[in-house]
Amino acid sequence: MHFAQYYLDCLSQASYLIGDETTGRAVLVDPRRDIDDYLHDAEAAGLRIELVIETHIHADFLSGHLELARATGATIAFGEAAETGFPIRRLRDGERISLGADDGQGVTLTVLATPGHTLESICLVLHENPDDDVPFGVLTGDTLFVGDVGRPDLLSAAGHTPQDMAARLHRSLHTKLMTLPDATRVFPAHGAGSACGRSLSSETSSTIGDQRRFNYALQPMPEADFVRLVTAGQPATPGYFAHDAALNRDGHPLLEPGPPPALTLDEALAARDRQGAVLLDCRPLAAYTRAHLTGSLHTSLDTRFAEYAGSVVAPGTPIVLLADPGTEQEARLRLARIGYDHVLGHLPDPTALLDRMPALGRGSRRIRHEELALREPQLGRTGSAEGVRTGDAEPSDTQLSDAQPVDAVPADITPAEVTSADVQLIDVRNPAEYEAGALPGARNIPLAGLPDRITELDPARPVVLYCRSGNRSVIAAALLEARGFAEVCDVIGGYEAAAGEGVR
Repeated sequence: MHFAQYYLDCLSQASYLIGDETTGRAVLVDPRRDIDDYLHDAEAAGLRIELVIETHIHADFLSGHLELARATGATIAFGEAAETGFPIRRLRDGERISLGADDGQGVTLTVLATPGHTLESICLVLHENPDDDVPFGVLTGDTLFVGDVGRPDLLSAAGHTPQDMAARLHRSLHTKLMTLPDATRVFPAHGAGSACGRSLSSETSSTIGDQRRFNYALQPMPEADFVRLVTAGQPATPGYFAHDAALNRDGHPLLEPGPPPALTLDEALAARDRQGAVLLDCRPLAAYTRAHLTGSLHTSLDTRFAEYAGSVVAPGTPIVLLADPGTEQEARLRLARIGYDHVLGHLPDPTALLDRMPALGRGSRRIRHEELALREPQLGRTGSAEGVRTGDAEPSDTQLSDAQPVDAVPADITPAEVTSADVQLIDVRNPAEYEAGALPGARNIPLAGLPDRITELDPARPVVLYCRSGNRSVIAAALLEARGFAEVCDVIGGYEAAAGEGVR
């Protein structure tokens, strides 16, 4: 048997190539949209990809089933309950897919219908030989993760309440997956960081036995308790999820590889002003906070770039990339993985441009958590670019910057002193993070929900943002600045820094 897991860290997404080396027949499960690695590896192993199986209609990335079908002639298969806009093979509960010879021996996959995350969700039990007492493993899709289970509240299950879907998930877990031998290996579709669950492990495989013992959602409990448990505290759903679910269900244009065209500054600004394009700065956080084009959005390539971009940029919006030289093609590809294909081009070397023309940009306003009360009355004096670091300018006394010396802050100033009704202190972490501990007086508006809830904030009042460590808060600050909020800053180091000082 040929078995390979392909794990994409930036989306916490796993896909699988499974083949019978005797016959050369293979299937690919939950592929991403850029398929070259699969094709290369299959050819090197002497395998023919005959079937592309989706464990469900994905919402968090744009799947590559259409690209693979065109490249290989493979059939696309979903669970029996799937409704799609293109021809598929419907896989029935209990159906066996043999990749071996006509005598019935060889690699076999058995389909388990496991509704709960979505109605059409399936898992695939994998046997190297059909008579083996213990399966080689089970591909669990978004039904079971290492350390968690699939969330029951995503939009692809429209028309069914989270409680109804959670009850279905409970039955799928206990009547299907938990009946497998403890030694059966578990290969999920996602790992830590994915918004498809709330507490996924960084491990990319496990066993049924370990999940039975250690997974919080699989501990003995009545179904009603399970339903309450898995419907509470789920991360905010990024705005692109509904868009991707629709494209994966109805069909989408095939991926077009290659770098985006280079644009001049005038062309980039014209795209913004005439076509409504977003200027998306994907440089590292330090470069962005030092200086960025006024009104640009930000999410760095060294973080969960595509997911965060899909949280603050609406689907279908034209995009101009502001990327370090040599990274523009990677940025375009990672956006394409979530179905954001409308990239008009990129502005070459934005850092050098800002060094030459500092008047085009501004620096980010950043404070340490100890400064919250001290800086609160001064926010109103930093609404313009004056006093804010741009290029290599020296910071002023009132600047909200990570260059501000620590010893300028009196030791008795703490976040607990943020009591002014004028300041809007916003926690942009997910609900479970917020409930585990937050800065006093903070409101929770998760980053993924901020575009839809931005009207809850008063643009005439100062806004202070924080997250876990200071990444999501910069993304949120960029969004507010682009929407016309003049008095915005974020907390360096986020809640982790404050918690390290004993703030709970």
